[in-house]
Amino acid sequence: MKSRRVLVFVFLASITVIAFAATQIARFAGDAEEEGNSELAVTIYNQNFAVVRQPIPLDLQPGLNHVRFSETTAHVEPDSVMLRDPSGAYKLHILEQNYRNDPLSEPLLLALNEGKVLDFEVQHDGKTEIVKGKIIRSGYVPHTDAFQNYNYQYYQQQMAYASPATGNGDPIVEVDGQLRFGLPGKPLFPTLGDDTIMKPTLDWVLRSDKAGKTTGELSYVTGGMNWNADYNVVAPPKGDILDVVGWVTMDNQSGKTFEHAKIKLMAGDVNKVQPGYQAAQAYTVNGIMSRDEIGPQVKEKAFDEYHLYTLPRLVTLRDRENKQVEFIRAAGVESLRIYVYDGAKIDSNRYQYYSPEQFRTDQSYGTESNPDIWVMQEIVNSKANHLGMPLPKGRVRFYRRDEDGQLEFTGENVISHTPADETLRIFTGNAFDIKGERRQTDYRRLDDKHWIDESFEIHVRNHKKEAADIRVVEHFYRCKNWDLVKQSDTFNKTDGQTGEFRVHIPPDGEKIITYTVHYTW
Repeated sequence: MKSRRVLVFVFLASITVIAFAATQIARFAGDAEEEGNSELAVTIYNQNFAVVRQPIPLDLQPGLNHVRFSETTAHVEPDSVMLRDPSGAYKLHILEQNYRNDPLSEPLLLALNEGKVLDFEVQHDGKTEIVKGKIIRSGYVPHTDAFQNYNYQYYQQQMAYASPATGNGDPIVEVDGQLRFGLPGKPLFPTLGDDTIMKPTLDWVLRSDKAGKTTGELSYVTGGMNWNADYNVVAPPKGDILDVVGWVTMDNQSGKTFEHAKIKLMAGDVNKVQPGYQAAQAYTVNGIMSRDEIGPQVKEKAFDEYHLYTLPRLVTLRDRENKQVEFIRAAGVESLRIYVYDGAKIDSNRYQYYSPEQFRTDQSYGTESNPDIWVMQEIVNSKANHLGMPLPKGRVRFYRRDEDGQLEFTGENVISHTPADETLRIFTGNAFDIKGERRQTDYRRLDDKHWIDESFEIHVRNHKKEAADIRVVEHFYRCKNWDLVKQSDTFNKTDGQTGEFRVHIPPDGEKIITYTVHYTW
């Protein structure tokens, strides 16, 4: 019964991804009618896949046509392929499709010549000699992609075919009546046959309702493409008014170069089943928007439950190439520097199996002190603050100009997807000249009365030459019911088990905070 449920789930997951691919490609095709159908277009997602739309010339005869197309990527998902005539003049129907991804190579040619005698060039005493050898076994394993789809037994059988002893694909050649592992020299192959290909190829048996030449539109999902966002933030020598420049980096490892293509980037949470996994998994896809007022801007539009962003001009994206495009530029962005002292240092590995009772009764829990003061930058993502566009997840690097104008790196972190009018709070490092110290001064527990009183003393020392405002965060982890019965400074409760003291410390000054918390259960 359990295996049956697993099979049903896998079947439903497969239906989900096929429906997703068909929906994306169909909508992609719909965009083509609006934008013209003669251009190459790619929509890239940041989980190593993309949707490609490309024109394909067709010379059709009425009835059945055999068409071979070898300009796809090396990572095309064959079951996502859709072919249509965007003009509507021809009715096309793919009756049969064969996808081959075994481009011409020496191991493949050896496999095609198994059982045959070949000439081998051998260098001997500076002279080239010809030795004849019969290919007993090529050692070529054409089904490595299937290893992830089938069980371990399949893998073992395939590797045994390659080489029972080593599994490394050694060929076996008979020379002068003797068998040998490895090639005796450089093989010389006969003329290529019709069964060899130079690139990954789609072979179709295609039915057309009439004869004629047209430009079809081929759409498919492919792996091997990715993109991500990065932000560079520059502060002046003094103050926190920032300049922000955002880049998109596109990575093409698909095996195909896209010449003068319309590039789009998809933003949203798209469900995509990854190869080698039997269950659907959710992945986050990011998006971009341009604020560069100097040149053409990236165009953004709502697309189903996602956002689609189009680069302002045609781009050539070569195979194995990384390409950066500026997508946001903003000046005069106001930010607020925040110092946070979270003084309780808790070893999560030591206490990961603690029960609520152990949290209450272990007097030493949460009493180890953390000396570091966090430095954070708070930025409001609003139009009033010269931003106000959806910011995709990405790395943010902070720089500050020195008095001589040179940029110095001051920290970096990763932000999550941030909609417009939300606030970013980014940790950039620990303060050098501000330190904290936290210690437990009293702990009293009365189990029959179900209460605990615990007291702390917190020291924050500012060694800077200017004053600093510090947010001292405290976590009340003994139990859910708590109340401060004594406190030296104003306290703000931020959630059910957290609060903070906000204190102002003068230059070269020190602030001491004390409090007593009363727990009941």
